[in-house]
Amino acid sequence: MFRITMAQLNLTVGDIEGNVERMIDSARQAALHDSDMVVFSELSLCAYYPGDMLDDKHFLSRIDEGLATLKRASCSLPDLHWVVGAPTRSTGAGKHLHNSLLVLRNGQVLLQYDKQLLPTYNIFDERRHFEPGPDVAKVLRIGSTQVGFLICEDSWNDQGEDYATNPFMRMADAAPEVVVSINASPSNVGKREQRHEVFAAAARAHNLTILYVNQIGGHDQIVYDGASFAVEPERGVVFEARRFEEDIRTLQLHEGHFSLLHGEALPSVPKEGLPTMSFYRQQIVLGLRDYARRCGFRKVVVGSSGGIDSALTLALAVEAMGPDNVVAVTMPSRYSSSGSVDDSVALCKQLGIQLFTHPIAELVHQYSQQFLDAFSQPLTGLPLENLQARVRGVILMEYSNAFGNLLLTTGNKSEISVGYCTLYGDTNGGLGLIGDLYKTEVFALSQHINEIAGRELIPLAIIEKEPSAELAPDQKDADSLPPYPVLDEILKLLIEGDKLSAGEYDRARQFVQRQQASKKGRELVHRIRMLIARSEYKRRQSPPIIRVRSRAFGSGRQMPIAARYV
Repeated sequence: MFRITMAQLNLTVGDIEGNVERMIDSARQAALHDSDMVVFSELSLCAYYPGDMLDDKHFLSRIDEGLATLKRASCSLPDLHWVVGAPTRSTGAGKHLHNSLLVLRNGQVLLQYDKQLLPTYNIFDERRHFEPGPDVAKVLRIGSTQVGFLICEDSWNDQGEDYATNPFMRMADAAPEVVVSINASPSNVGKREQRHEVFAAAARAHNLTILYVNQIGGHDQIVYDGASFAVEPERGVVFEARRFEEDIRTLQLHEGHFSLLHGEALPSVPKEGLPTMSFYRQQIVLGLRDYARRCGFRKVVVGSSGGIDSALTLALAVEAMGPDNVVAVTMPSRYSSSGSVDDSVALCKQLGIQLFTHPIAELVHQYSQQFLDAFSQPLTGLPLENLQARVRGVILMEYSNAFGNLLLTTGNKSEISVGYCTLYGDTNGGLGLIGDLYKTEVFALSQHINEIAGRELIPLAIIEKEPSAELAPDQKDADSLPPYPVLDEILKLLIEGDKLSAGEYDRARQFVQRQQASKKGRELVHRIRMLIARSEYKRRQSPPIIRVRSRAFGSGRQMPIAARYV
């Protein structure tokens, strides 16, 4: 009988001392369950991903100290094997570090496995810092159980499509009773189901039982959902840990089959995960909560326009931070409708948050007059519209500086894609919650929030209102952009393409094909393509956004600014 404890922890990048303390506490819990092994996630010692902190000699010294502390702690639990992820020194040519898995026991390193496949796509850039490990399988006999070890990406190439090396082949040759895979697998819509499919297929193909342990928590724009799981060759996924929560679970392994701690049967694992809107909500809430906590913010502030983007941002912020820690500011101008102000009041009353009013009409007038006096030209049209947005941005930053609240931006993916936003205005802030949601998804998520609340948490007047920036008389988004259901399908294909789910990709591809059948449609697609390209400079200067889809703006989509797009 072999017992394994999965320690799915919310570790902090760079907080080596804090991470070590959490790992030791988890190991003690594992020992109480008479576990043979406790398993932590990829790079658990420093948390994933430290980026260029890995180039800092002081940081690496702290890594060494943290590992030494874990070794000492393992001496107090001499029968327990600790599976730890950590950067280690490479002695050969190439990069000076490996991304390693270490098995500790009683103060010693019994095994070191260096990650072979280093991803450099989407949000990943591991080859920047790490040298690949050798093409060998690493196994360790613990009692009568032969255990194999892999690290994240090493388990994703069983079809041989992305790398020449397939570590699963070597592992199958070693024939372990169980394979332990440590991971830092970012979460996006559909990712949980993709993991299950990939690992269940590999388990069947190589007759391997696999334990998959994942990281949890928000790190900048990336969220890790946990959802660690166990896979058997015949039964597929037989166990799943909690999603978007820490979870420390001990499983029992006997003759290649998992059970609960005392041999009880495992609960069934649903094939489908969360509904899309529920997934978006939970991912964004965890992302904001951890971002604020790790950056030292207890409260947030949002500019409330009376529109759906700021309303959804406020609702999500309240769920993440609590109503006492969320502040809204409405800043009416001469073009703001009375309905927008009233809608902000109604929204904040429903959410139970404080709303401040800071009119901007006089400030805009003074700016305009001084511009005229200085340059002998009046501000009109787009410069005047942008001025209003920038005055609001300044006010919100003043509030953030004065009271210490984190300013949340409210732009959605549709508007950010085509540059329908004002640099140094509504793009001001420290984090965007809905920047990876298309406008049609903003409406859908707002309705979902009302459904789970059982009431109009976001007033229907806001949801049903025709979108408008209200920076000019009778202005509507439709004056500058195609209807959002049209725009979003085109954007999905141009930005995400085959990174979309199969269903989304087919719908978007067919929609764009229908557009291309007419001259007007071709012109529209070309116009949107050019708007995306010309807006790259805005996105480069905007705050990070919480990633929920397979391809988000930020590190996952790296495009040049000064380039020709045709």
